[in-house]
Amino acid sequence: MAAAAQNVLVVEDEASIASFVSLYLKNAGYTVRTASTGSEALAQLAAEQPGLIVLDLMLPDIDGIEVCRRIRTRSDVPILMLTARDEDVDKIIGLEVGADDYLTKPFNPRELVARVKSILRRSVPAREARESAQIRHGDLLVDAGRREVRVGEEEIQLAPKEFDLLWELLDHRGLVLTRDQLLERVWGYTFAGDTRTVDVHVRQLRRKLGEASPIVTVWGVGYKVSPARDGSQE
Repeated sequence: MAAAAQNVLVVEDEASIASFVSLYLKNAGYTVRTASTGSEALAQLAAEQPGLIVLDLMLPDIDGIEVCRRIRTRSDVPILMLTARDEDVDKIIGLEVGADDYLTKPFNPRELVARVKSILRRSVPAREARESAQIRHGDLLVDAGRREVRVGEEEIQLAPKEFDLLWELLDHRGLVLTRDQLLERVWGYTFAGDTRTVDVHVRQLRRKLGEASPIVTVWGVGYKVSPARDGSQE
């Protein structure tokens, strides 16, 4: 694991939660910084980018959704969002603005550490392994090195996990990948996760890709990339 990836920023205004999350992460070998407000988190991010951010949804100044949105305008650092609410809408909004994953309070700190490890394991080596690769599918061009997606001449802005999901689907064209398989391949889970995470990201992909969106189709318990309209694919 690269040194930068070992740094985690915990953004949590409840001191007790920030303390035990930091303790478990430090015991797992990570260097941990903390911030108790959204403004403080953004200032720390501007000074030094961590390998991952654990971000609470409810903060005293700027809520976690807005903090996540602002981070995504300038960085693709992985974000694990914490929420005390057990409402799907909060989780979905968090994913839609660019969070990579979420945990609902109260949570097992060991699961948090496991998810941090999974996110970091997938975010760094996978990119390095395919840094010069490209995939073309009809009018769609995905450049792994630049982490760019284009439909024709138009560049499409994707969140980090949206990009990784699209690459995984295109890299397995012709095969149906189940939601559990996608959770393991894209998010790195080796345990049963919440498959709604996959559905939200696929929905976002289809919205952002516009006319190219029919390439990702639902097949039973999973998703499949359909043939390019003009028959061309590389």
